[in-house]
Amino acid sequence: MLQIKDINYSVDGRPLFDEATATIPTGHKVGLVGPNGAGKTTLFRLIRGELTLDGGDIDLPSKARVGGVAQEVPSSETSLIDTVLGEDKERAALMVEAETATDPDRIAEIQTRLADIDAWSAEARAASILKGLGFDDTQQKMPCSAFSGGWRMRVALAGVLFAQPDLLLLDEPTNYLDLEGALWLETYLTRYPHTVIVISHDRGLLNRAVGGILHLEGRKLTFYQGPYDTFVKERAEKRAQAAAMAQKQAARREHLQSFVDRFRAKASKAKQAQSRLKMIERMVMITPPEEAAKHVFTFPQPDELSPPIIAMEGASTGYGETTILKKLNLRIDQDDRIALLGRNGQGKSTLSKLLADRITLFSGSMNRSSKLRIGYFAQHQVDELFIDETPLQHLQRERPEMAPPRLRAMLAGFGLGVDQAETEVGRLSGGQKARLSLLLATLDAPHLLILDEPTNHLDIESREALMEALTAYSGAVILVSHDMHLLSAVADRLWLVSDGTVKPYEDDLDAYRAFLLTSEKPAKSQKPAQKAKKRASRDEILALKADLRKCEERVEKIETMREKLAKKLADPALYEETKEGELEVWNKKYAEVMDGLSRAESLWEQAAAKLEKAES
Repeated sequence: MLQIKDINYSVDGRPLFDEATATIPTGHKVGLVGPNGAGKTTLFRLIRGELTLDGGDIDLPSKARVGGVAQEVPSSETSLIDTVLGEDKERAALMVEAETATDPDRIAEIQTRLADIDAWSAEARAASILKGLGFDDTQQKMPCSAFSGGWRMRVALAGVLFAQPDLLLLDEPTNYLDLEGALWLETYLTRYPHTVIVISHDRGLLNRAVGGILHLEGRKLTFYQGPYDTFVKERAEKRAQAAAMAQKQAARREHLQSFVDRFRAKASKAKQAQSRLKMIERMVMITPPEEAAKHVFTFPQPDELSPPIIAMEGASTGYGETTILKKLNLRIDQDDRIALLGRNGQGKSTLSKLLADRITLFSGSMNRSSKLRIGYFAQHQVDELFIDETPLQHLQRERPEMAPPRLRAMLAGFGLGVDQAETEVGRLSGGQKARLSLLLATLDAPHLLILDEPTNHLDIESREALMEALTAYSGAVILVSHDMHLLSAVADRLWLVSDGTVKPYEDDLDAYRAFLLTSEKPAKSQKPAQKAKKRASRDEILALKADLRKCEERVEKIETMREKLAKKLADPALYEETKEGELEVWNKKYAEVMDGLSRAESLWEQAAAKLEKAES
């Protein structure tokens, strides 16, 4: 059991914890959530003993091992499998001693202990963990120096999972994983035999891999039983109750104060006034909960282009002399929301770069609309910002003709306020840098927005805001992400990148998740087994979408006419100046418009239902 008792801790005079208390039962899987900068990572360092408390205690069972991923594995010549095996210090020491021990009693002790810790299956367990995190058998035998920093972070994660500490502390572990690795980790954590606390902004992980939420807010810790969605509901209810109680108390105080003010100077009522004044002084005021800070993204809307905006036939691409993707027969329309699925290394980023015109076509054809504008966001672009410049200076370079107030308004539309606009990028948080990169990617109101892992540095509220912005966005979206919640909320089409090509994936994300967790790769045929009904063709869906757009335009046009007539009929001058019979004409016109609006809305509902049925 982990017990956090009345802890206090400050950084540069700013308190992060004030009499904070929480208890985590042994074996529980817990998500640690809270606003950016609240002190979540600091709490991990306090638990590990890397920082000294100002007051209070953090108690763990004696001899409990605490583990976490502090930094990436060094770039050494040691193989991945040996690096992971070496993280179990006891096993590694016993294996070395077993080679040199000569005393029969000590040899027996070593062999007994090796059997107790299941040392002989260790290599298979380490290999299984590495495979789950994306390393095949060949890669596991390669040296750490052969991999980039992001991949060595995966090796470090594999090492701590293999070591199985009694308390496992994970800080945003999915940030350097792809979708497949993130889903594997979710499943692994549910079976982990000891206590886990994970800092994460991945709503899917917090709903599927943990059974409790530890919330850090206002320098206090509150433990909630249940997954993240349950926490959100319970917290909203508590906030509503607190707001109602604060409002009720404020009204009571105002009533008492009103009596005091009226009768304080009146002799017959003075004693009663004093009594009420004491009641006011004894009140312990309830502080109403603060409104949650708004997290926004405001994407500029592009003009409409004729479909398709991109069409490929027999296309292939790659790098240098190496072909990565071939036989590409793909079409993108401006209202498409496409998620790219596929295991790491299959070519999702390659396809993104081809669509973004970052790499060349080897063969085949790819036709783009002549007026097509493309916005491209990739993880590495956050690291390519100028760290010694402010966000305002970044925008001034791109839009030198615009006045600073207009540029500041654009930054505010992406959640970068007055303070952040004038702060050097090097001093901004990861989420603020990501917001700036997203703003730069959408500056030209692109018709096609390509997003490669856009949520890595965003908190949960910012991810929800991004989903809302993408839903309202009138351009096409190509999305690569390990965030299943984002994919399910935004994407209406799925493309599977595998076996050197890209094909539509006809099933849903739940089916794809099941494939990843139960098989080496999705079946060759991507059509779901034993479908009761034939799925609508691409052309049929496009035709239904076109009908729906026409119905929407008709409703908007009639609604505009209705508003004009309603304004006319609400004008008093109409009733003063209208000739006999003219008012009746206006009322008749309004009735006709309302009848037309009703029919148009009915047609719109029918078109929407047909499209929904075809897509499902």
